[in-house]
Order: sequence, then structure tokens, then C-alpha cells
Amino acid sequence: MPLELGLVHQVFRAARSSTGEPLYEVVTCAVTAGGVRTDADFSIQVAHGPEALKRADTVVVPGTHEHDQTETEGRLGAPLAAAFALIRPGTRVASICTGSFVLAAAGLLDGRRATTHWMAVERFRTLFPDVDLDPDVLYTDAGNVLTSAGEASGIDLCLHMIRRDHGAAVANDVARRTVVPPHRDGGQAQFILRPVPEQGLASTARARSWALERLDRPLSLSELAAQEAMSVRTFSRRFREEVGLTPVQWLTQQRIERARQLLEETDLSIDQVAADAGFGTATSLRQHLRTAIGVSPRAYRNTFRGLVG
Repeated sequence: MPLELGLVHQVFRAARSSTGEPLYEVVTCAVTAGGVRTDADFSIQVAHGPEALKRADTVVVPGTHEHDQTETEGRLGAPLAAAFALIRPGTRVASICTGSFVLAAAGLLDGRRATTHWMAVERFRTLFPDVDLDPDVLYTDAGNVLTSAGEASGIDLCLHMIRRDHGAAVANDVARRTVVPPHRDGGQAQFILRPVPEQGLASTARARSWALERLDRPLSLSELAAQEAMSVRTFSRRFREEVGLTPVQWLTQQRIERARQLLEETDLSIDQVAADAGFGTATSLRQHLRTAIGVSPRAYRNTFRGLVG
């Protein structure tokens, strides 16, 4: 699927250091080097065989419509199994769309939380009952094993990995270069019944824009609903339909992103970062940041700014 293959190159190759140096080298390999068919009306020429996997720090497996290539009785075919055996222990492995079938067939997802395209859920569950499949999210992160849903969510997953490696500033710059939203949380729904409001129905976009300019102060549901002249009940329902999160979940997500940006790009004290991001106190910021990414504000700043704690 050329979109999935191309987005990996586009997103990771756009990641640059503050001096403009590329942060990743992206290499495509196949079980056998040479021509590879796509589901479009063209083929691609792949220069590298599976030996490239020996030096990879991250391996990304895109999806395919050729189900018999990777899903025969839930096991990898011999050539693909031999290729996977070349991946070094501890290497980060990720999948896009039905690439999750390959990871599951390789045994990498047993007992782990994972996702796949919503249309492939039943087939996946039949083949891999030992995987904790969550069909309602954009992507999952289990440390060195990550999965994403349909094609476009592969962009979200790649941005998430860049954010994890190099911080929000680099990931946001990549998002700007590729003209995509800088952050859609992995827990956001992958299949929203009404992603665009029906004609004649109001959106909640104005309330979201209004809130983003006021993250440093408490914001109530009634205030948000008032921006759209809706009742709280109607606003909450419409918000969930459009965004895939409740207003409170979305606000928390945006405040975490604001805090991460301030920790990376400013010398503000932890107390001031907490206040500017709308968490009120450093204690509240610490709790939310640990829940979201597993580290304290100081540890996060040390990681991405090289400061001495």
C-alpha cells in the first residue's frame, strides 16, 4: 500500500535537529530485493533485502491487502520469519494498519495491547486470540512494540515516535511541514460516526479555539458550551462525536501538550509551567505528566533540553 510506505519516509525524513541535520535515516527493505507490487497501478524497486534489518533501530511494517502473504493460520511464512529473525533484540517494531497481522504472527503482540484497522478486527481476533486487541484507538504504545489503525493513523504513530524520541518541538515541526495536526492522542477513536458535522449542524471548533487561548485558567463545560450557544448536554455529545474525546479529556490532553512545549522551549519554573498550562500547581502537573508519559516534569525537561537536574 504505497500511502503507508510513503508516509513513513515523509514523516521521519522531515525530522530535523535545531541545526537542520536529519534525525533519522530511512531505508526500505523487502524479503527479496527488487521489484515489489503495490495495490496501485505501479510497482516499486526496493534496493535492500532483509539484511537491512540487522542494523535497524526501528522497524515499521506497513499493511497489505494480500492477506495470504502474512496471515496463513496466523503464522509467518518461512521467508518472512527468517527476515524477522534478523531484527536485533530490543529493536523498536511498529505496524501500520494490517501490518499488525505480521507483528502478531511473529509473536510480538501476545499478551500486549494492540490495534488494527477496524474492518480487520474480527479476522484478527480469530487468528490471534492471545492479543489484547483494542479496535477503538488510533494507535497503541507498549514500549518497543507499537501498532496503529488505518492508513492515516500511521502518520499519528510516526509523529508519536518522533515526539517520544526528540520531544514535542521536533514533532510539531514535522507536522507543520507535512500539514497535519501536530498531535492526535493514541486513545482517540479511529472510527467516528460523524467526523464532519452534518449540513446545518453546528461544530464545536469555535469552542476549541477559544479554549486553546485560555488554557491557563479554569474552563467549565458551561463556558465551552456557551461559545457554541448549546446546552452542556448537546455540546458534550457533539464534541465527542467530532473529536472522539470528552471535553474534559481533550482539555487535559491540550494542557499536557502545552506543558511539554513549555518544558522543552522555556526556562520557566515548574510552578510557572503548571500555572501557564492550566494545571494550577506543580503537584497536579506532576501527576498528569506521569500518567500521560510516565515521567516527572523535571525528568522530561532534562531529557529534551539536556539540563542538569
